[in-house]
Amino acid sequence: QVQFVESGGGLVQPGGSLRLSCTVSGTTFSITDMGWYRQAPGKEREWVATLTTSGYTNYADALNGRFTISRGNAQNTVVLQMNALRPEDTAVYLCYVSTTVRRYWAQGTQVTVSS
Repeated sequence: QVQFVESGGGLVQPGGSLRLSCTVSGTTFSITDMGWYRQAPGKEREWVATLTTSGYTNYADALNGRFTISRGNAQNTVVLQMNALRPEDTAVYLCYVSTTVRRYWAQGTQVTVSS
């Protein structure tokens, strides 16, 4: 079974930073990429960032260069460094992993940006 361990969410003031981590285990097929989506109340799920196993990264334009996705130190781990956070970044952040056959989703972690 596929399992996720997520960490790093929480409450932060505008302009602050958070570092999300996501580790996946139990995948049967080869992983092709990992990343995050986010979902705020009343809004559609929005893609945030992707890191492929080859090291390619891609980001949503709306982030304006504030986020960075990278490999973590542990196997099958990705890190999302979020800087200059805005209230509009408030959402449940959902880590995902793509294999050669399907995509799996973590349960999500709450990020709240508020004074």
